[in-house]
Amino acid sequence: MTIQPAARLSHFATGIFAALDDKKAALLKAGRPVYNLSIGTPDFLPPEHVTQALAKAAEDPANYRYAIRDLPQLSQAVCDYYARRFGAEVLPEEVVSVHGSQDGIGHIGLALCSPEDAMLLPNPGYPIFEAGSYLGGGEMLFYPLREENGYLPDLSGFDEETLRRVKYIIVSYPSNPVGAAAPKEMYLELIEWAKKHEIIIINDNAYSDIIFDGREGYSFLSLPGAKEVGVEFFSLSKSFNLTGARVSFLVGNKAVVDAVRLLMSQIDFGMFIPVQHAAIAALTGPLDGVRAQCAEYQRRRDAFCGALREAGWNVPDCQGTMFVWAPVPEGYASSVEFCGALMDKAGVIAVPGSSFGSLGEGYVRFALVQSAEALADIAHIIRDSGVLNP
Repeated sequence: MTIQPAARLSHFATGIFAALDDKKAALLKAGRPVYNLSIGTPDFLPPEHVTQALAKAAEDPANYRYAIRDLPQLSQAVCDYYARRFGAEVLPEEVVSVHGSQDGIGHIGLALCSPEDAMLLPNPGYPIFEAGSYLGGGEMLFYPLREENGYLPDLSGFDEETLRRVKYIIVSYPSNPVGAAAPKEMYLELIEWAKKHEIIIINDNAYSDIIFDGREGYSFLSLPGAKEVGVEFFSLSKSFNLTGARVSFLVGNKAVVDAVRLLMSQIDFGMFIPVQHAAIAALTGPLDGVRAQCAEYQRRRDAFCGALREAGWNVPDCQGTMFVWAPVPEGYASSVEFCGALMDKAGVIAVPGSSFGSLGEGYVRFALVQSAEALADIAHIIRDSGVLNP
């Protein structure tokens, strides 16, 4: 018997991270040292008060039942956090948890789109933006993020007829993969644009706590008119190092939140209750560790990018996120070719920019997931490997 998967799966190739992991395994089997800077998994520990809250809740047998919905104290903790951290007013009914922003964005198209709709997505952009929109049906349209424009959205290429079909636009700053931050003025202009064209804004706000050089990490929802037109995904993964716990929230416009809540009620039974208690502890606890962690990420960025520039590779400093977006050195035909050479010659794993969209070609992405000292050493290994001078 030959089993064929659904035709829709033909849209997806083997994930780039799986392919990189296969190459890593081959290098390790050959006894080669490997420096994995591909996946953005924090190497910092979760706060102790968060793990203690998780452990205590996990000791209660009653917490192993279906959650069904978010605990009221969790929804309120999100509201209180938004007021304390961002100065944004959010009501409990404007909050729903999702199993990580990846999962939430992966379902957003199903909750919002019909076949006649279109969606506006960034190019380059994080792959789940496209995957979630594709699964929702409709037509995917891409707006360019270019270095000469500060990697800010350029929406000038879409005429009025096209915009009438657009259901939502996804934006994300500080931005994965390009590491750019956006001024509030950009969002204020986008809010007015969205009102004019009746387009939903979906803001992926995963990195507001990893932002550098004195820039402000803020919520889109703190700006006037934001909740009228939009929502944002807010994650505990990077701020509190809870990536494996999969704790994120969709926050903002109630109609959008209700649509996602309805969809999720059909396909899961809620977040594990001990994890909800851990999230409450994170949201209501001290934030000094979050700020100290941001400073350490900036120290890592300075060490890595500075050492690469000293080696003759003109790698710019990222403005935020835990990622460095580096131009492919001269002499390579593609980002994939360079990443292969980087692994073969230096044992360093980076992600080819082409995996983030056509405009990612010509770049590679590194994750700042080792200490500043280790990253400086890795930069020296890259320099000494000869990969920068093919």
